[in-house]
Amino acid sequence: MEDVSKLQAALRGLCPRCRQGKIFKRPFYSPRGFDEMYEHCPHCGLRYEVEPGYFIGAMYVSYAISGGVALVLGFLIFYLGHDPDGWVYAGIVAPVMIIIAPINFRISRVLWLHYVAGIKYVKGL
Repeated sequence: MEDVSKLQAALRGLCPRCRQGKIFKRPFYSPRGFDEMYEHCPHCGLRYEVEPGYFIGAMYVSYAISGGVALVLGFLIFYLGHDPDGWVYAGIVAPVMIIIAPINFRISRVLWLHYVAGIKYVKGL
């Protein structure tokens, strides 16, 4: 059993308590079910959704990620495209937001569980 850091566990989508069980059932690129989470950690049994509405806070994380990506894209379009018309911004940023939605969904939930929820790592579980 290898010792996994908090960052490695978050990047791999592993349970914040045991850092071994997966959080999501399928990979993010699966055509269906990218959002399906295990109710409990398959390794240690931690219930991921502690209470109803628990992941509403992850929406704020998702909003921050989307805003950051849109801001960076906006600056890139501005500087590389020499300040094109508004439709160019919308035509690039909107599809990118749709494409990254499954990744953003997962990242925000994993970050919420690992860094905001206060779930402590228990070594040896």
